Amino acid sequence: MMEAGYKLDGRYRIIRSIGEGGMANVYLAQDLILNREVAIKVLRLDLQNDPDTIRRFRREELAATELVHPNIVVVYDVGEDNGLQYIVMEYVSGTDLKRYIADHYPIPYAEVVRMMMEVLAAVQQAHAHGIIHRDLKPQNILVDPSGHLKITDFGIAVALSENSITQTNSMLGSVHYLSPEQARGSVATKQSDIYSLGIILYEMLTGKVPFEGETAVSIALKHFQSEIPSVRHIDPNIPQALENVVLRATAKEPSERYQSVAAMTDDLKTALSPLRANEPKFKSKIADEATKVIPKLKPEQYTDTSSAAPASAAVRPASAATNVTKTAPATHTGDQTASLQKPRRRVRSRLRFSALFLLIVFLLVGGGFFVARQLLPVTVPNVRGMTQRQAENALIDANLKVGAATKKADEEVKAGRVVRSQPQAKQKVKRHSVVKMRVSTGKKAYLVKDYTGRYYRSVANQLRQAGFKVKKRRAISHTLGAGEIMAQNLDAGERVHPKGKKIILTVSVGANGFNLRDMTNWPQSSVEEYANSMGFNLDLKYDYSGAVQTGTVMKQSPHAGTAVARDAKITVTISRGNRAGEAAD
Repeated sequence: MMEAGYKLDGRYRIIRSIGEGGMANVYLAQDLILNREVAIKVLRLDLQNDPDTIRRFRREELAATELVHPNIVVVYDVGEDNGLQYIVMEYVSGTDLKRYIADHYPIPYAEVVRMMMEVLAAVQQAHAHGIIHRDLKPQNILVDPSGHLKITDFGIAVALSENSITQTNSMLGSVHYLSPEQARGSVATKQSDIYSLGIILYEMLTGKVPFEGETAVSIALKHFQSEIPSVRHIDPNIPQALENVVLRATAKEPSERYQSVAAMTDDLKTALSPLRANEPKFKSKIADEATKVIPKLKPEQYTDTSSAAPASAAVRPASAATNVTKTAPATHTGDQTASLQKPRRRVRSRLRFSALFLLIVFLLVGGGFFVARQLLPVTVPNVRGMTQRQAENALIDANLKVGAATKKADEEVKAGRVVRSQPQAKQKVKRHSVVKMRVSTGKKAYLVKDYTGRYYRSVANQLRQAGFKVKKRRAISHTLGAGEIMAQNLDAGERVHPKGKKIILTVSVGANGFNLRDMTNWPQSSVEEYANSMGFNLDLKYDYSGAVQTGTVMKQSPHAGTAVARDAKITVTISRGNRAGEAAD
């Protein structure tokens, strides 16, 4: 536990603890830079050195960064502080749905549908990105003061589903919403999330979960052995159409559930419609042999036919004694009850034995599979082009350890992205092998030199070939000859990435240079006199203009104020006036 006042990474000041879970503790904190309250999820100390747990913990970051939705808690930041892995999230004041149900039950049916629609919208967004929550439950759904809902714990849910079978406290919280296939140890699918959504809807309608038990295992067994109790038996006013949403979402076989969250949304949307008032109850079409009820046997099926012997047999002569001893005595009422109970006890005993046997087989097979899986080699994933953080998570997901990362320039891979790994991608290695990475610093930085005193033409060609955009400025210099560089905007010794980078070079026009005057609206004769007096080469051009008087200057190049050499070429455009037929402005 972190004490109040502790500054995580020097930025987040801990205010108080707001929750504890199977994997992480959650704190309310103040972001000292952005001056806002945030929720910080910190991986428990006893799990900080477990690479598998860190992999699953980081998976929440990757999952959440892909999910942008008003009903999903926003992840702001991730990091590590003195070995503590943490995730910074949006702080949602209010309560979780578990507490909300306890405080507000019974909730109006229309409000249940509205709230459930928000949850479905969030899960649909996750499924659209290929993300399965795996641990949907009211404790992972936050309700803000306005009554809107936000789902949290993507990614950490994966860890709970994989670890909590051995963590009783965590499992008891999650197992109430666990799908039958997850209870059997199968891989969770989108239909698994739909089952959990059905259980959440059940709890919102009834105020309680459908299955209870003293242990997580006993509750898990009920999920794939027992039918979901009817919500209408608890509240007869619940419309059958609304109960059908629960029943279909929680069908034992995934194939009988909604095939998508969108389909469940569409069904729930009209569940309170009067048009569905006479809807029949949903019934599973797949017979589950494990949950069939054994029929009661009639009393006569247990009665020995020999009990029908006539009473007179008791007073038969001694000569008939042999036959009498072979005939069962008349059955009394107590004997009939015992004969009925014994087979039933045997049936119950067999069922308990079968369930225990299945559980033992499940644990043995699961344990064997786990051991075998640890011995199998794994394939190094292709992390080229990923950010360093994404690559680390990909390696951890592949049950590999992250080694040192070296940084080096690369002409093809962007800065901050992985160039290659060692061992290389697609290579088979032992589980938990160390994989090193080379991370790009971008294209090789260009060392800017001191170009003053050098001739502009050769320097400009060299810089353009390197990728720079070169801009030339002219100035008069009494120390440098014409064409020599007087100044540069980038300092010598500076390292820059040249692609698209602008470099400005100030070039001398010599000591005899001059600043060009503004010749706009001058008559051609005055321009020619100016050129003769200053010595520059005059290049005259002509064009039509309705705005500039005929025979006067429309424009000039270079523009006024530019420093030019005495023998520079100056282009001046003279107006020809309006084109034939055009009216004057």
